[in-house]
Amino acid sequence: MAKKRSAKTPRKTLKKKLKKLKQRLRGLRAAAPEAAPGKAALPVSPLAPPGGFPDLPAIGGVRFAVASAGVRYAGRTDVMLAEIASGSTVAGVFTTSATRSAAVLDCEAKIGGKGKGGAAILVNSGNANAFTGRDGEEAVTTLCKAVAETLGIEPDRVYTASTGVIGEPLPHDRITARLAELRDGLAEDGIAAAGRAIMTTDTFPKGAGVIVEIGGKPVNIAGIAKGSGMIAPDMATMLAYVFTDAKVPPTRLQSMLAASVGRSFNCITVDSDTSTSDSLMLAATGASGVSIGALNSESGKAFQSALDAVLLNLAHLVVRDGEGATKFVEVAITGAASEADAKKAGLAIANSPLVKTAIAGEDANWGRVVMAVGKSGARADRDKMSIRFGDITVAENGWRAPDYSEDDTSAYMKNRELKLAVDLGVGNATATVWTCDLTHGYIDINADYRS
Repeated sequence: MAKKRSAKTPRKTLKKKLKKLKQRLRGLRAAAPEAAPGKAALPVSPLAPPGGFPDLPAIGGVRFAVASAGVRYAGRTDVMLAEIASGSTVAGVFTTSATRSAAVLDCEAKIGGKGKGGAAILVNSGNANAFTGRDGEEAVTTLCKAVAETLGIEPDRVYTASTGVIGEPLPHDRITARLAELRDGLAEDGIAAAGRAIMTTDTFPKGAGVIVEIGGKPVNIAGIAKGSGMIAPDMATMLAYVFTDAKVPPTRLQSMLAASVGRSFNCITVDSDTSTSDSLMLAATGASGVSIGALNSESGKAFQSALDAVLLNLAHLVVRDGEGATKFVEVAITGAASEADAKKAGLAIANSPLVKTAIAGEDANWGRVVMAVGKSGARADRDKMSIRFGDITVAENGWRAPDYSEDDTSAYMKNRELKLAVDLGVGNATATVWTCDLTHGYIDINADYRS
């Protein structure tokens, strides 16, 4: 007689389902707008991805916690702590601003160090701790020592970041008072809440992840980012924290991160303003047991491709949440004399207030694209240049296209996502950058930022 299969669901399966439901709930909560007391929450960007914060793969060796420290406003999460397992490697890329913050300078000095113990990342929102002189440096030192003591790690393995208003002293005592709470709340599935805690004028938390098979085993990469304004490509253009369970030597991890930044975060702009606090960090725990080889090896190429995908996704999310944005715009340059020239022309278009306001007004004013290319300093042949809006050729051979239709082009401009393509007519180099439109919403947000 055949045995009947038990109708009971195995306990382990139930636990997995419960864990997944809890993670999804955290993601939904994180996606909900959170306003400072006395201020209305900013409406979620119309360009935000549907479905809220994504389900990201858990990274073995990384735990997250958040707290409400009242750094600037009471009653909202504004501090994030990430604990990273012993033996992990850490890489970072930072702003090139001449007025970079004390936290950035401290992280720059620590990256590439020989520490092998556990590590931690502490981030606060609401106050940038930038242009704060000796007070700012002392705040960073105090925070690093306090986190080290709380987690039992070395201060040289503690990395901090601050984002918010520039020029005001950081009330770091409010943060240190929450460290025990943060330690006790550390959880592997806390990344969604961490993504919300680092927000300032962001209208939604940003997360991206991927699982890639390398050598027959899964490798996980997951990351969060914040950024909405003061976004220009001069390093990483905001705050981003990416984690992987791959095993990668520190110099290789740094090289891979730098290469990936050049293809993602350094190709976006919202308003051409580079922050004092830009930081992008990548931690590799090795928990998967998969070692990543040289850049030109199969494992190196596979990991680099996956890392590129995560960083580009995060970079696009920053643009989609550009302050006041209603349009997501790709600017593709071809026919340039060099990649540098292609990028120069692309950014001149993407940063032009005249181009961006025309896009906001759904005005097919392609003459402003001509203007932006001309002022960029990139080599261009006026009589060979061509311009396309989507699939519509609006100009070619230095002249308006013979079959140009203003009605068709104006209809195209009503789309939420646009592509402007320009061929400079002097070579074979290409570059692509991404931006958003410039609306009155940008003024409303920034005129009221400190109140």
